[in-house]
Amino acid sequence: MEIFALVGRSGTGKSYKALNVAGIYNIQYIIDDGILIMGNKILAGVSAKRENTKIAAVKRAIFLNEQHRLEVLNALKQHNPDKLLIIGTSENMIHNIMKNLKLGNSYNLIRIEDVSSYEEIEAAKKARKQKGKHVIPVPTFEVKKQFSGYVLDSIRHLVFKNNKEFETYEKTVVRPTFSYLGKYDITPSVIKKIAMISALEVEGVAKVHGVGIENKENGTIVTVEVTLMICDLLYKICASAAKRVKDNLEYMTNINILEVNISVKDIDLNKTSGIDALAFLFSK
Repeated sequence: MEIFALVGRSGTGKSYKALNVAGIYNIQYIIDDGILIMGNKILAGVSAKRENTKIAAVKRAIFLNEQHRLEVLNALKQHNPDKLLIIGTSENMIHNIMKNLKLGNSYNLIRIEDVSSYEEIEAAKKARKQKGKHVIPVPTFEVKKQFSGYVLDSIRHLVFKNNKEFETYEKTVVRPTFSYLGKYDITPSVIKKIAMISALEVEGVAKVHGVGIENKENGTIVTVEVTLMICDLLYKICASAAKRVKDNLEYMTNINILEVNISVKDIDLNKTSGIDALAFLFSK
């Protein structure tokens, strides 16, 4: 396996430039902040950006946790890449990663100054300092499970490959919990209100009785209890309500919504007579 190391100080845009470097050297596999990436997919590992302290983040990034290390080792053994790009803040960090993952000692060194202009590096430093932004070189849908509730945004750009072709890739911007800019909390009552309002936006939902929330490690399950009007097939109204709740919650909070369950508690016939309601149902 041929190892390439992209090295630069924290906040200088290494993860942003990772796909460009991989394209130039025809590298399909990247190790960045504790995760093993192949193309646009996370194969193994947990991002160091999830940790609550910088010390814990460093330990995660250099694979000191035994279970974490074994997971990535097994993935490397299974995929057996011919080339691998490792991203680190120093050569010492590269050495530690290679030692812990049993990757030998030899690597091709690429410094961030070799692939980024002074202006690009300064812009990256400014984004890190003022906004606490970190880049993960995979699409947002790949990192949502690991970053439920974090600030998420996506970047699309063209990457020049060594065969003179271009490919479109997506990267994800996050603000980790260890950011010196602090963190934010969204209380369950806010989530419930957003879910309630979202459900009521759907035609056919007459009333919301309550909203239940079940938090999981990689996201949240939401249950909404409703009364429906007979203006369409009930399952269609439920499907529309579930989609609206999920879309609005994820857009407004960045929480990874695993599923939205709609529980129909009653039917409102006040606006539709019993005969009209039956006629509507049979007409379908």
